[in-house]
Amino acid sequence: MKNILKWGLLTLALVAFASSAQAQQFGYVNAQEILGELPAVKQADANLEALQAQLQKKLQASIEQLQKDYGTLQQKIERGELSPVQQQAEVEKLKAREQALAGEEQGMVQQIQEKRSELLEPIYTQLNEAIKAVAKEKGFTFIFDQQVLLYGDESQNVNAEVKAKLGI
Repeated sequence: MKNILKWGLLTLALVAFASSAQAQQFGYVNAQEILGELPAVKQADANLEALQAQLQKKLQASIEQLQKDYGTLQQKIERGELSPVQQQAEVEKLKAREQALAGEEQGMVQQIQEKRSELLEPIYTQLNEAIKAVAKEKGFTFIFDQQVLLYGDESQNVNAEVKAKLGI
């Protein structure tokens, strides 16, 4: 009797597990493809390129001025216009400016990264919300990004639905 009860409970547990596993539906999207088609992403990329060009131009002008000042110092040294103490002081000033420029360059990279995050975060949120909405409408338990899948049945691809939610 105990064996029958054990087998009955085991069978019931397996049936419950199998039915819950069958209830889960999986879908996938290609987020990079969708992002590539969004006008907001293209606009953000254009804004970032403009910012980068502006900052790069400013930095390049500072670098060129520093190089010019190094050349001027070299000429003064060659002509003997500066004492050794003055030479050392001028070299130290230029080295300090050079280090400051290196810091500006790092700051420029950080500024661009922060701007990228600022511009793209709302777009990523919008994409995520569209994916969630499609998942709820279609009854999917999970939606994966296609880039992490080794195989996915094309019938589970929800790119078109997500694009429709985003208006593209």
